[in-house]
Amino acid sequence: MISILDYDAGNIKSVEKALQYLGQEAVITRDRETILHSNKVILPGVGSFGDAMGKLKDYKLDEVIYEIVDKKIPFLGICLGLQLLYESSDEAPGVEGLGVLKGKILRIPDAPELKIPHMGWNSLNISEGAKLFKGIPQNSYVYFVHSYYLKADNENEVAATTEYSTHIHASVEKDNVFACQFHPEKSGEVGLAILKNFIDL
Repeated sequence: MISILDYDAGNIKSVEKALQYLGQEAVITRDRETILHSNKVILPGVGSFGDAMGKLKDYKLDEVIYEIVDKKIPFLGICLGLQLLYESSDEAPGVEGLGVLKGKILRIPDAPELKIPHMGWNSLNISEGAKLFKGIPQNSYVYFVHSYYLKADNENEVAATTEYSTHIHASVEKDNVFACQFHPEKSGEVGLAILKNFIDL
């Protein structure tokens, strides 16, 4: 069973639907015991960094996430779920992120001809050996919606990058922690293949 963490963020149902399409039993929950007895855990989300960190703490899900990481349960952050794993975000100065991974969430720089938020399809440069992208062709397109982007401290943790006004760390992998800035659940066949790779870990 896969637990999808419920902290009142947007876009949770579409992740559940994608998992069900792949034949997985998925439950949207904030119950600690349910989550810690899951095979996999997903932190999806659309919303603001500061509000989301507040909700995670209100529901004590921040503590559960640290336990998941310690127990080596495969964990996937999606969109805002990726950003929350890091130390801080330009979107909410002074608010500490989970700090599970080292790096900063920065605002996408303004650039001529480019709209912010970055919304739409963009191609990925996939790192060799990235587990989430096993069997997925280089330069595959996935769907993004974000105004802030990840600059990870450790390049070795970066599983895929994309270019939009700047060099964006689009996916990361470290031990049992995986995350994508884009939305695999909205990225067609490629996105389903990425979710299937996560399921099969």
